[in-house]
Amino acid sequence: MGLFSENRSNTGRFVILVVISIALMTIDHRQSYLNDVRKGMAVILSPLIYVVDAPFTLLRWLEGSFSQRLSLQQENRRLHAQNLLLQTEQLKLKALATENQRLRLLLESSTGVGEKVLIAGLLATDLQFYSRRLTLDKGSQHGVYSGQPVLNAHGVVGQIVEVGLYSSIAMLITDSSHAVPVQVLRNGLRALVEGRGASNRLALPYLSMSADIQVDDLLVTSGLGGVFPPNYPVAIVKSVERNPGQTFMTISAEPLALLDSGREVLLIWNTQNIESDEKNTASSKDESDLTETDRAQ
Repeated sequence: MGLFSENRSNTGRFVILVVISIALMTIDHRQSYLNDVRKGMAVILSPLIYVVDAPFTLLRWLEGSFSQRLSLQQENRRLHAQNLLLQTEQLKLKALATENQRLRLLLESSTGVGEKVLIAGLLATDLQFYSRRLTLDKGSQHGVYSGQPVLNAHGVVGQIVEVGLYSSIAMLITDSSHAVPVQVLRNGLRALVEGRGASNRLALPYLSMSADIQVDDLLVTSGLGGVFPPNYPVAIVKSVERNPGQTFMTISAEPLALLDSGREVLLIWNTQNIESDEKNTASSKDESDLTETDRAQ
């Protein structure tokens, strides 16, 4: 009996509470009597709401921060890679601009040359202590011949010493076995410039103590020897030493051709050699025609 009485008591309380709740909701809906109570309860419960919601707010902030950090890191990596790519392209553009300027100088220098010219590219270098040589991408198929002068936009580079079908080897003027007949542009003094194996030094041997030569004198090809056409710049005199008791001066010069830089050179055909070859070809043809005529008779 006690158990059932307790159940009926709980049920009754529940029914009474439901009826009261319905009545309060009806009165509040029609008359809005409980607005002040609701506002007061909201003020009282708002700190509790913030406390309860704080862990979720913190979690959402951490997730957003972590996601934003990852996004910023990815964007930073992408921009860094793009920056490197743009810098590389800029370097290539600078290199192309420099190469374009170098080729323009070569072409401009070739227009001032009275001889036939051909631009050759550099394939390989052999810059040992005494031997300084370049391999070029032009050979006998392009008309290259042994002893042919090689220049660039700044001055004399050297001459061809070996010729293949599609490539050739040029000896630089700084090679220890190379010599160029020159003259001092200021007064026409003739001399010989020899290589010493160094990349930026030439020597002028056998000049007497009374020779009129000075520092900063420009040395140009004299045309003697028939290899290099005259008046091409070769070097600048850098030092002149007159030592008592010696027969000749000690003179050093610096080549103008910037031999350690650049990837193109000019191959020169001397017009005199071309005309001589044409005359020889014509005379050989005439001789062959005469021989055939004699045979026919």
